[in-house]
Amino acid sequence: MKQVDADLSSLDRAIINAFQGGFPVVERPFEPAAAALRERGVDVSASELCERIRELDDEGVLTRFGALVNAQEIGGNATLVAMHAPPERFDEINELVNGHIEVAHNYEREHPHLNMWFVVSVADEDRIEEVLAEIEEETGQPTYNLPKVREFRVEAKFLVDGPVPEGDVDLSHLGPDVEPSGRTTLTPEERDLVLEIQGGLPITETPYADVADALGAETEWVVETIKRFNQEGRVRRVGVIPNHYALGYTENGMTVWNVPDELVPEVGPAVAGLDFVTHCYQRPRHEGVWPYNFFAMTHGRSEEESQRRIQEVKAKMEEFWDVGDDDWDSLFSTRILKKTGIRLAERADANTE
Repeated sequence: MKQVDADLSSLDRAIINAFQGGFPVVERPFEPAAAALRERGVDVSASELCERIRELDDEGVLTRFGALVNAQEIGGNATLVAMHAPPERFDEINELVNGHIEVAHNYEREHPHLNMWFVVSVADEDRIEEVLAEIEEETGQPTYNLPKVREFRVEAKFLVDGPVPEGDVDLSHLGPDVEPSGRTTLTPEERDLVLEIQGGLPITETPYADVADALGAETEWVVETIKRFNQEGRVRRVGVIPNHYALGYTENGMTVWNVPDELVPEVGPAVAGLDFVTHCYQRPRHEGVWPYNFFAMTHGRSEEESQRRIQEVKAKMEEFWDVGDDDWDSLFSTRILKKTGIRLAERADANTE
């Protein structure tokens, strides 16, 4: 398989590796960001760095630049759902499932029975069961709700060969000192900020000032609030969000495991510590249909790399218990059926005072 990132320049590779998180939240963030690259041997000015990130975004190498909002901490809820779509009815069922605006992502995955996997996102937690009941009535197929019981890692970072190979630039300490608000709800002004930045920041040398102008707010307030959101977990990280397909990470492997319940608290952090594991959760089993209670998502740039990483996950598991052949499986995605993103507006509105 061709390594797509082979066409990237040294500067491109440095940007992708360095700034998938920890981008500074200060009024002119490209100046300290460029200085950090120069300290690592990458000669670039603030204006050159800003321009190149804008070009990478335009070229589709990045999906966006800015703050990655943590929908779970904004309000509402989301869950992962699996179901069986018979091959002869697959397209029909897919259309019915995707017809629900609450369905944000939907993938076809390789599994002999549960071949359709989708995410339901709602403002009101009670609405999840209603949506699943509607889907079951429309399709005549049962759904299997797999809500997150425990999260061990959500950090989808994709590194490439080149400068800053460890991706260890963290400038999140720059800027004003902030304290957590202690609130679980949003103010109307915070809600407006979330909706303004959810699709990315303006790629200019003063992105936070531009957001402030759009909101009719003070730049200082925008900087302080985004930095506080990052500290509170409402923003997972600030930086560049790469298109992992454009970087050649085309093999998307969802590994699932039947981990002894008493071992999950130990296994979770250990597997989450593998740098190529991007998502790691405990989820419920469904007796007689789905025996697995632990999910670890891996990505690879070739089938061989992906399989090697899956075996590394298995080796880590075997440090804790004797993993049998029936204790695990890997489900690769074969088609993206829907990918609209989480609808934050309703979830934020429902959590605004």
